[in-house]
Amino acid sequence: MNEWLQKFIEQIKTLWGKWTLVQKLILIGIVVAALVAVVVMVRVSATPTMVPIIDAPIKDETARDRIITRINEEGVKTTVSSTGVIMVSDEKTARRLRSILIREDLIPSGTDPWALFDRDRWTITDFERNVNLRRAITQMVTEHVKALDDVDDANVTIVMPERQLFQADQNPVTASVIITPRPGSDITTNRKKIEGIQKILKFAVEGLKDENIVITDQNGLVLNDFAGMQDLDRLELSKREQRLIQSLEAQYRASVLKALQQIYTPDRVRDLNIKIEMDMSKKAIQTEEFFPITIKPDNPDTPYDDSELAKSITRSQSTSSTKWEGTGFNPEGPAGVEGQTPPAFKDMSNLYGKVEQQTLTQNEEINKRQIQEERSPTINRVTVSVNIDGKWKVKYNDKGEPIINKDNTIEREYIPIPDDELKKAQALVQDAIGFSRSRGDSVTVQNIQFDRTKEFAEQDAAFLRQRQFQVTMLLLLAGITVLLVSFLIFRLVSRELERRRRLREEELSRQHQMMRESALRQAEEEGVEVSMSVEERKRLELQENAINMAKEHPEDVAQLIRTWLLEE
Repeated sequence: MNEWLQKFIEQIKTLWGKWTLVQKLILIGIVVAALVAVVVMVRVSATPTMVPIIDAPIKDETARDRIITRINEEGVKTTVSSTGVIMVSDEKTARRLRSILIREDLIPSGTDPWALFDRDRWTITDFERNVNLRRAITQMVTEHVKALDDVDDANVTIVMPERQLFQADQNPVTASVIITPRPGSDITTNRKKIEGIQKILKFAVEGLKDENIVITDQNGLVLNDFAGMQDLDRLELSKREQRLIQSLEAQYRASVLKALQQIYTPDRVRDLNIKIEMDMSKKAIQTEEFFPITIKPDNPDTPYDDSELAKSITRSQSTSSTKWEGTGFNPEGPAGVEGQTPPAFKDMSNLYGKVEQQTLTQNEEINKRQIQEERSPTINRVTVSVNIDGKWKVKYNDKGEPIINKDNTIEREYIPIPDDELKKAQALVQDAIGFSRSRGDSVTVQNIQFDRTKEFAEQDAAFLRQRQFQVTMLLLLAGITVLLVSFLIFRLVSRELERRRRLREEELSRQHQMMRESALRQAEEEGVEVSMSVEERKRLELQENAINMAKEHPEDVAQLIRTWLLEE
């Protein structure tokens, strides 16, 4: 390997020496260019590919933050470039998010979400440019509509007529969309989703208006006929209002039941009715309040109120006076009064007249406050009706056992709830619902005896089964006890009879043996030869040894006999 490398280096040196200066420079340039290309390729391949959602940069930080927050809600990771362009990982995600932003009006005004045809070729004609523009817009809008979660497929057609010299001769831009909803989607009845598709079209096509957009489903049913959807909107509004009322009634019911069942147990509080009447309309109320002006505040160190109040304060005042003197005709009526018959005049040229008039203009300042408020749906009235059962007490006899009637039922006594306790329960319910007398709320709490026939029948049957089981167990125990006692007596009697039989047999055997031994001794004494078995001889020897031992050790023999008797 080393030899091959040395030979290769020598060949390179030989070639390098043969090359001219120009050839050497060309080679060096090729090597440098190749190295630069390799470095650039490595850097580009290491950089992750990101697709902009909106090609135009978003300079408004507030709008950009809203867009990023909405994208984060979809679980998509975003990257913001130094110029303010928001980017995601792939084109499909960008189209889907772009549609969502357009539908929810999150695109800042003056920003083009499509940014098509930023680069033009100088060889393309105007006609080709227009055709390509319409085709690209149509394709882009189709992809964005398909990217919606509620759309399975979409077909978009856009008609962009040629521009005319006069606006009156200009044909409008039109667009039609045919969508295929996904199974289970509510896009055909959801107005906001249909409006979102209209907004996507309006953003994409310049000059397109709402009245020139037609959106249908695969069956040809027009979906953006919002005038025809008013009845449906009213129905949906009514459903939402009803759900709101039901939700409030459920909250009130849970609150009342929790308060009462902690005291009376859930079994005694089962019948609860709540009805809420609500005003679902929104009202704007404007009111004015007038209140006095504080000239001198109250001194807190004094035991009395020494404040000074005034209804108004004079801010400006002006006085004017008018004076007239001279001769002439003087009217016989009040000067300056309209609506009267002309007064009679007298010739009083020889008299001297004089008129004086003073006017006072005064501006007063008062304390006034205007209040504007908008009231959302409010509760007009709450009606609550609660039925609480009393207590049932089982009656017992002198032995502490429940009293059983003739029909095999337990005798019980009903104890109703006192009136003062019902009043306390009513106050508790009023506090739980926020009772308002001015609103016309009504709370009724009454003692109602619930029908517990089925419950008591089950309890009575269980009690009778338990009592029958107890009697059966007592009889069984008594029978077992009798059997045990009888067995013990039988065992004792049988053992005693067996002992007596054994003693009688032993006594007979002993007598027979004694008679035989006596006969043998008598025969030996008489010299008569008598044949004895081995057992008889051994027994005879043992008997003689026992007699001898009894004579020699009488106390030990007596103790042995006593031990035998105790064992028996």
